[in-house]
Amino acid sequence: MKKLGLTLGLCLIAAVSFGQKKAVSEALKLAKDSKPNFAEARAIIKGALEHEETKNDAKTWYTAGQIEDLQFTAENTKQMIGQQPDEASMYEALINVYPYFKKAHELDNLPDIKGKVKPKYTKDIRSTLKANLVYYINGGAYFFDQKEYKKTYDFFDQYIEIADSELMKENVKPGEETVDSTYIFANYYAAIAAGQLNDHAITVAAMKRASKIDYKRNDMLQYLAEEYKNAEDTVNFLKTLEEGLSVYPREPYFSLNLVSLYINVGQNDKAIEYINTAIKNDPENAQLYDVAGRVYESGYKDYAKAEEFFLKAIGIDSENAESLSNLGRIYFNQGVTQLDEANNIADVKKYNEEKEKAKDLFKKALPYFEKAFQLNPEASDNRMALRSIYYNLDMGDKYKEIDELMNDSN
Repeated sequence: MKKLGLTLGLCLIAAVSFGQKKAVSEALKLAKDSKPNFAEARAIIKGALEHEETKNDAKTWYTAGQIEDLQFTAENTKQMIGQQPDEASMYEALINVYPYFKKAHELDNLPDIKGKVKPKYTKDIRSTLKANLVYYINGGAYFFDQKEYKKTYDFFDQYIEIADSELMKENVKPGEETVDSTYIFANYYAAIAAGQLNDHAITVAAMKRASKIDYKRNDMLQYLAEEYKNAEDTVNFLKTLEEGLSVYPREPYFSLNLVSLYINVGQNDKAIEYINTAIKNDPENAQLYDVAGRVYESGYKDYAKAEEFFLKAIGIDSENAESLSNLGRIYFNQGVTQLDEANNIADVKKYNEEKEKAKDLFKKALPYFEKAFQLNPEASDNRMALRSIYYNLDMGDKYKEIDELMNDSN
């Protein structure tokens, strides 16, 4: 009796196993039917994917991928013959194919009990993925239009993963890989979509990956730097700025942000070092001289050096309102200091001499502030400086005019 019980038990186990394997075949049959029932096919294969007897069988995972591919193909065929496909379900099926095939390929390439690897499905998996690869780009574009940026990112990211997989690199030797325009496009737009997700880890990973490709690399390094900046990751912000400057020495974004970063932490010498390097690489960039002037003005209180750099900036771009205002401020502030010193002198003759020195500085500042005001009449600093200059130079009509303008705007 004990022996009979053992025999019955083995038969029961075999029957269950056979039932699950039959379910895999039944699921595929439903998907291949002339009137396919993909929902039922998915439900059946799901059970087989979870069952102990079939979850480690390459055929189970391969079949799951086939079901998704069959739905994608059915909808895509409509599109090819001029009918309207259900694009949402078409692309949802496509995005599900690779995870199943990836697992199937893994199981298909395990050694058998004799230690030999005899894959049954890998060739078909590779063929299907190659045929479908371009449609991942279409899927990304479709969901981008829908403003579904997570799905957009998933499609471009999966395209990259498939293109980089061993499955797609059969017989390709290391160093012989080629990067085509579609691959470049996928990397760039995966990063752009990731930037919309409010997911720092995904965004950084996608942007770092895209920044290694020579397509809009300047932009991508700037996006990556901004991501670190917004996350207050100063270490990686600095590293990305330095990388960007090494590749694009004429790009002001990297040099100016590096300067700003070092100014904020009180490292003026380092700031000037970067500015001088940037000027050497791009000597006709007026903005660089302007920034250098501000570092010497505020960081070192070296007004003579600040004046020198502001004059160089204006020499390159005489219509830059900010540089004009900055140079005017150098003279104006010195004039105010000189006037304060004069007001503390009791001797009338000496007072008048020192006051004239102050007026000379105000006269020196005047044309720069007037032109800056002409270029940017809304800047309150220019208005306030002009009103003070007109007052100290006894230019009553001009003082009244600017004073009324300021009162009207309040």
